[in-house]
Amino acid sequence: MGRITLDKVAKSFGEVEVIPPLDLTIEDGEFVVFVGPSGCGKSTLLRLIAGLEDVSAGEIRIDGKDATAVPPAKRGLAMVFQSYALYPHMSVRKNIAFPLRMAGLDAAEQERRVRAAADVLNLTDYLDRRPGQLSGGQRQRVAIGRAIVREPSAFLFDEPLSNLDAALRVGMRLEISELHNRLKTTMIYVTHDQVEAMTMADKIVVLRAGNIEQVGSPLELYRAPRNLFVAGFIGSPKMNLIGGDIAARHHATTIGIRPEHISVSPEAGEWHGTVGVSEHLGSDTFFHVACEGIPEPVTVRVGGEVSLHHGDAIWLTPDPDHLHRFDKDGLRVA
Repeated sequence: MGRITLDKVAKSFGEVEVIPPLDLTIEDGEFVVFVGPSGCGKSTLLRLIAGLEDVSAGEIRIDGKDATAVPPAKRGLAMVFQSYALYPHMSVRKNIAFPLRMAGLDAAEQERRVRAAADVLNLTDYLDRRPGQLSGGQRQRVAIGRAIVREPSAFLFDEPLSNLDAALRVGMRLEISELHNRLKTTMIYVTHDQVEAMTMADKIVVLRAGNIEQVGSPLELYRAPRNLFVAGFIGSPKMNLIGGDIAARHHATTIGIRPEHISVSPEAGEWHGTVGVSEHLGSDTFFHVACEGIPEPVTVRVGGEVSLHHGDAIWLTPDPDHLHRFDKDGLRVA
């Protein structure tokens, strides 16, 4: 079991409140991602759950039991950090088994759990190697293996892929997602990368300045952002946000439209503009278009190769069925 409940949990450092009181429930077996910009409190919130930081107010319950004052080692959670924190003089086998030795498990049980974890993580052929003989991705799998053998009720990941290059990050995203599908164990994952959040999560928690801005599935947040912050943060490239007279015509202070929901025509449309920078990605092309009456370039996504060039005059038309409207407070208008 791995149901985690935060009830009015808050954290202050001296006079500075970094996490105002918040409520959150993470169901057993969910893959939940905390996402937000640097300094939003996501790692602090994870450390509160782990017990590595003391809460200033509120209660943390794990499977219905108050764990607010329970030491980290007794919460039944396993944490994987950004740093691999492996012992360079130990073999992979000994690194994975280290927490079991500290817990006093017998040698046979240690070997059974190490073998099982190595099989899940494709590390069986590397058990006798040392960390220095492994790639970055393999070292991160060893760190995850060290967490798996503890058989925790939940895994806590604190930006575990930040030290990897782009190709390895994509591969490890898939491996961690596959691991979740195999183990069916609760996972809480912290990242500043909204692409990681969108591709991995069952449920995303968007944080800003310690506050929860929105909680929902990736598609819920993508299709119906609650406010301007979520609208601008979730999605790559980000949503176009337009104010002024154009928004007023739609009875809003700001309107939002995603790049894929704008049609392009050389002859007629709603917004007249000039093609600027183009980004060709093979299956997709992104155009940044300077439009009359819109201060910022409008990003447009089209499929495949399109015969548009820098300086071309074009017309853009937003799909009214996919238009997002926000009021003067930045909140979504129903």
